[in-house]
Amino acid sequence: MAKLTFAGGIHPYDGKELSKDKPITDYLPKGDLVYPLSQHIGAPAAPIVKPGDHVKTGQKIAEAGGFVSAPVYATVSGTVKSIEPRRVVVGDKVMCIVLENDHQYEEVTYEPGDPEEMSREEILSRIKEAGIVGMGGAGFPTHVKLSPKEPDKIDYVIANCAECEPYLTSDYRRILEEPEKVVGGLKTILELFPNATGILGVEDNKPDCIKILKDLTRDESRILVKELATKYPQGAERQLIYATTKRKLNSSMLPADVGCVVNNVDTVVAIYNAVVLGRPLMHRIVTVTGDAVADPRNFRVCVGTSYKELMDAAGGLKAEPEKIICGGPMMGFSLFELDVPTTKSASALLCLTKDEVSRMEPSACINCGRCVEACPSTLVPSRLADIAERHNKEEFVRLDGMECCECGCCSFICPAKRHLTQSIKSMRKIILADRKK
Repeated sequence: MAKLTFAGGIHPYDGKELSKDKPITDYLPKGDLVYPLSQHIGAPAAPIVKPGDHVKTGQKIAEAGGFVSAPVYATVSGTVKSIEPRRVVVGDKVMCIVLENDHQYEEVTYEPGDPEEMSREEILSRIKEAGIVGMGGAGFPTHVKLSPKEPDKIDYVIANCAECEPYLTSDYRRILEEPEKVVGGLKTILELFPNATGILGVEDNKPDCIKILKDLTRDESRILVKELATKYPQGAERQLIYATTKRKLNSSMLPADVGCVVNNVDTVVAIYNAVVLGRPLMHRIVTVTGDAVADPRNFRVCVGTSYKELMDAAGGLKAEPEKIICGGPMMGFSLFELDVPTTKSASALLCLTKDEVSRMEPSACINCGRCVEACPSTLVPSRLADIAERHNKEEFVRLDGMECCECGCCSFICPAKRHLTQSIKSMRKIILADRKK
């Protein structure tokens, strides 16, 4: 039987064998915790503590700055040292709350709940108050995503269990070790959408996860486990929706416009923790991996922990890395220092001994068409890159350049080693900035 998939895509070396068999290790931070007030799309959170205040684990330290925003919680107990600009993974400096860890881990009390006995408003309120955002990378406040105008028209709630990005294994370990929370979180979301079917979309390179989820959902009439072909970017929102439902959407549409809601598996677990256990979003799983890392593994991390501490916890570096990336090799951010905090959307720290991209010398396009075959958005990347380099905005839009999902497939597959994704991404940013003006 043919696996569910989409047109295009690539098959890069996945590197998952470095960390996929390492169980999740709970890591308690040793130094100060740094909480950026902008860990999400939308308005920054507003601090409700001041320097000198003592806080407990699970205490709210910043409240949402608007509807499209999310609160921030202390992940350890301690004293607020300062509220000041600190550098984050993208290189910018943003306002952060700096907390001195007292290592006592005094914790507030939580109020468990039963989603089957709650109203829709109560469930959404718990999700909002817990500070949950998209943990697959985008960081969009989850309560907003789960509040479409017409919830009765949502047909599918899709849990993204694909984890198609090379090297990352945090979602894989999460499903293996906490499958009940994954299923429980999906059932909680389904309480919000009475006409929807839940889908757990898993790539076929995770047969153990597929078996566990199928066993757990055997008696669940509203939940399906769908086996997806292993291919990058299978976990991208548009591609996942098409593979599991055959519904198409473009850059001007939201998943709700085609009757779908998509959440990353880590977000689904955070929803379970918030609604059923009453716990706010304070932890996430981070993969520390790469051929330069002494002991690649997965850590359950307190949000705000320094990446430098995680590197030390993984045994440090066994070789000098040429490239350090926050996230995966296809869509992550290159780091020039490790003294930056983990956030709600952190997924991995990748250290590679060879920076293959910087060694590539771009040459002229040979018109082979491989970028067209690989593009999951069915675009012509080579032509779009040429237009972007000439700064022809009108022609770029006319040829659907705004439909690019910036997955990097075209740059990866190009035999001429052209920086196709980078050129297209830059032009998209310019056009989006012009539209905001």
